[in-house]
Amino acid sequence: MVEDARFEDGGERPLALKAMDADDLTVISALVQDAIVPMGEISYDTGRRRFAFLINRFRWEDVETAERRGRPVERVQAVLLFDDVMSARSTGVPSGDKDMILSLLSISFAAKKDGMGTVEITLAGDGTIALEVEALDATLKDVTRPYVAPSHHIPTHEI
Repeated sequence: MVEDARFEDGGERPLALKAMDADDLTVISALVQDAIVPMGEISYDTGRRRFAFLINRFRWEDVETAERRGRPVERVQAVLLFDDVMSARSTGVPSGDKDMILSLLSISFAAKKDGMGTVEITLAGDGTIALEVEALDATLKDVTRPYVAPSHHIPTHEI
C-alpha cells in the first residue's frame, strides 16, 4: 500500500514534487503561492514543449517549525516546470521588461477531453499565463538551500 506524503514529512529537505492531475496540482499551487519570479526567469522551449519558471518560493511547509523554534521564515529557489505544453499565452503580463517581478497567486487545471487541458497561472495584478497541455505534467523542485525571507514576514493578502 502506498501512503500519501504528509506536509510534515518535508521537514528540512528540499521539495521534489510531481503533479499528474488537478488534485496533485492543488498541492503545488499551495506551495508556490506568493512565489516571486523575475520575467527573465520564465522560459518556453517550444521544441521540448516545456514551460519553466525559476521562482523564489516562500517555504509554507516550514512556517510552524520556524515559529516554534523562534527563527525567521524562509524562501528557497525552485524550478517549476510544465511539460507537454502545446501553446502558451498571457494576459496582463508585460513581456518586454525582463526585470519586472511577478508574484504567483495560484495554479489550476481545467481538463478537457482525452486528458488535454489548460493550466492557468494567476499572478498578482490581474495577470494570467495559460498553458494548453497535452497532459498535465508539472514538477516543483527546490534547487537551493533555504534563505531568510528578505521581509522577515509571512506573506499576507488584504482584501
